[in-house]
Amino acid sequence: MSTPDLDRARTFVLTHGRLLDRLRLLHLAGEVEADRVAAALDAYRNPDGGYGHALEPDIRSPHSETTSTLAALELLDHLGLHGTAQAEGALAWVGSVITEDGGVPFMRHESEGWPLAPWMATDDKGCHLTFGYVAQAARHGLTPAWLGRAQAWCDDRLDAPEGLGGYHLKYALKLLDACDDDPLCEGRIEALRHHVRADGSVPVSGGEDDEGLRPLVLSPEPDACSRRLFTDGQVAADLDALAAGQEADGGWTFDWAGWCPGQELEWRGALTVDALQTLRRHGR
Repeated sequence: MSTPDLDRARTFVLTHGRLLDRLRLLHLAGEVEADRVAAALDAYRNPDGGYGHALEPDIRSPHSETTSTLAALELLDHLGLHGTAQAEGALAWVGSVITEDGGVPFMRHESEGWPLAPWMATDDKGCHLTFGYVAQAARHGLTPAWLGRAQAWCDDRLDAPEGLGGYHLKYALKLLDACDDDPLCEGRIEALRHHVRADGSVPVSGGEDDEGLRPLVLSPEPDACSRRLFTDGQVAADLDALAAGQEADGGWTFDWAGWCPGQELEWRGALTVDALQTLRRHGR
């Protein structure tokens, strides 16, 4: 079993990471309070309540974006800052971008023309992020006006689980974990089991040849309802692989395409903190 080198990980993040991720690391180490991290997150917040400015490293637009705003809500959730004015404003902003089908789009037209990863593209239909937003509304205990339409969008797809896969599955599990008191939750999770390969991973359609979503990406919390999809052996093997994934410079990296140096370092800083959080959560 590999053991991560915490000193090298700390040096990597403090040397290469964004201020936000440096503070996330220091918060994980117990050196700064959650509100210091939230203050750094506010730098990405726009007056409309959404978040942009490359909080999602693959989209360099200053405009409020659905990927960035969801990342902000998830960070507030991880910090235990639920139902704050920031969360309320972010969820209210979503109402301005909801599509005709009741879903949340992948990217807004306002960001076209800004530096973007090749796979970032506009679409006027709802996407997998819709599951994530409904999950965050539940996690933050908020009921924005658009919630009913988005929940119906999610229900339609959970009722036909054979059409889900890759990132749809990842975010569907986030929703089911956030609403695990729903009597339908257990059955809906079981209906997704056939998507999981023997090693516990789920392939990403259209991704890199070796790109896949691992058990700890699909179900990062040890006590989550979704964990029933994975065996103890699959989770243990993934924890071993995660611990062994630390690179010589002390950081962790990603298995999707890198397309500019800034994007690569920003992702690596964030993912290094994520890796340390996951390993700690599992006693590693």
